[in-house]
Amino acid sequence: MKILLVRPNTPKESINLQSFMICEPLELEYVASALSKHGHEVDLVDMLIEKKPLRYFLKQKNYQMVCLTSYITCVGVVKDYARIIKAHNENILTCIGGVHAEVVPTDFIDKSIDYILWANGVESLVAIANSYPHVDANEISGIYAEGREKPEIVNGNLPFPDRKITQKYRKHYNYIYHDNCATLKASFGCPYKCKFCFCTQICEYSTRIIDNVLDEIEQIEENNIFIVDDNFLVSRERAQTFIKGLDERGIKKHYIAFGRADFIAENEDLIISLHEHGFDAFFVGIESFKNDELVDYIKKSSVEINVKAINVLEKNGLQCYSGLIVGEDWEKEDFDTLITYLNSFDHPLVNIQPITPMPGTPLFDEYKYEIAVPRDKYAWWDMAHVVFKPTKMKTRLYYYHIIRAYLKTSANQKQRKFIKERYGRRIYNRVKCGAAKIFFQYLKLMLTAK
Repeated sequence: MKILLVRPNTPKESINLQSFMICEPLELEYVASALSKHGHEVDLVDMLIEKKPLRYFLKQKNYQMVCLTSYITCVGVVKDYARIIKAHNENILTCIGGVHAEVVPTDFIDKSIDYILWANGVESLVAIANSYPHVDANEISGIYAEGREKPEIVNGNLPFPDRKITQKYRKHYNYIYHDNCATLKASFGCPYKCKFCFCTQICEYSTRIIDNVLDEIEQIEENNIFIVDDNFLVSRERAQTFIKGLDERGIKKHYIAFGRADFIAENEDLIISLHEHGFDAFFVGIESFKNDELVDYIKKSSVEINVKAINVLEKNGLQCYSGLIVGEDWEKEDFDTLITYLNSFDHPLVNIQPITPMPGTPLFDEYKYEIAVPRDKYAWWDMAHVVFKPTKMKTRLYYYHIIRAYLKTSANQKQRKFIKERYGRRIYNRVKCGAAKIFFQYLKLMLTAK
């Protein structure tokens, strides 16, 4: 079977970090590997990078199936792609998978989309391809259907992703300040249940065997690896096993990963050892400088722990990337305190996000304030647009204070100088251009908001 895998481009209205970072489409590389092992002919097109339209790639071969992946922001784009595919050849099977399809499959219901994969996407796609042209959706439990019970998620039997299929794009893949960066999945899900987090809704927490992870790392050509686990720092013993494996195999690479503040604060010696073994940075969800907000988010952390964790990282030479949520009831004084709080650290490289009750999360079900952006305006559900009506100020002023907070913290002169000195002028200029694009998007929103 001839199969085309497609990562969609993001809509122009969305504000996202892809303005200065593009990670490889790991989920499609897993799919490519599994399909190829079953004898199917697979191609991949990354529309984030390609300049030619989708129609051009559809004409290259007589494809029998096209598979797409999507976050919430690209739901509209994917539906448009599916219509283009069916207009090109109505007999081509169209499949949609990815994290949003797994949590909110109903968003993708469209007459041009044949199959929505809401569980075990890789296994389900292989089943569809292997049974073509006599596909019986009732026999494949991972295909969404109204009234169907969702099957158990199984992550343990995935092959290594096929990184050769993205070879022509790999020079473009990076993570913020880290060029030529591959991505790696060492675990699935998260054992914590923060109510704003989309990741916790996908599957139960499970881990890969460390030796298997190290086998994959040895096959990765890039020197930089972004470990995209929702939380890499769950177990001290597991981290120590990882370090031991790096030593035994003589692996010398650089890593970026997500980690919780409480683990970092309680395990400084281990953080030092990870740094000595190539870990350059951790992304830490500090979320708030208010303990009552952290309690409300079910973060199971505290402001004091967050401060200690950031100090542990900075003191020992690691970069701390952080995420912080701006509440709907914030006033000017809250933004002032936020700026002071962030600038108490050496390098406050923070992603400031207005609180976003993402569909599929407990926060969406519990949210008690007015949501001002329709659900089907998908491009705006990017955790950067203000999708609610602020309770203490006009939306225009709310955007202004977000911009002000960025300019006085992550984007101030001291931080720009630090980034240029640490990462070099070329990377600095790339990130600067991306940040400028986001700045002007925010500026436009501020000027047009009410």
